[in-house]
Amino acid sequence: MNKLRIYLDTSVVNFLFAEDSPDFRRMTEEFFAKHAQKYELFASEVVILEIERDPDPQHRQKLLDALHRHPIAMLPSAPEVERLADLYLARGVIPAKKREDALHVAYATVHGLDILLSWNFKHLANVRREALIAAINQQEGHWPTLRLLSPLEVEDEYQA
Repeated sequence: MNKLRIYLDTSVVNFLFAEDSPDFRRMTEEFFAKHAQKYELFASEVVILEIERDPDPQHRQKLLDALHRHPIAMLPSAPEVERLADLYLARGVIPAKKREDALHVAYATVHGLDILLSWNFKHLANVRREALIAAINQQEGHWPTLRLLSPLEVEDEYQA
């Protein structure tokens, strides 16, 4: 069986150090420690850009170190990523002020990944958003459907 290919948005890396959310932090740590090797993990330059905007230099370095400590491949940019992100924003599937979220989805879609993993329940990891994104992706010829899940859902749903 092929490994699932999972895109990690910035929230997943952030929750490795979330002092204010101990349960999500623990689940994220367990995902990386116990289960990450089951999957092929990916991120993009958007994750790096978001991390680099962190105003706390020590926290920023922890996040960058975490990216390098785990087997996370960086996806290349492509014109289709920008075009698809713009389409999500134009159709209101992702709020206009959340361009990075649209880019995360577009990277995962264009590169044919199985899952976008996020702790961002409002703009990404929810059933409604997944259905709206799937409709656009199918209209644009992107198959199969990208799942938008949290680390907890991957644990429950995809354990081998």
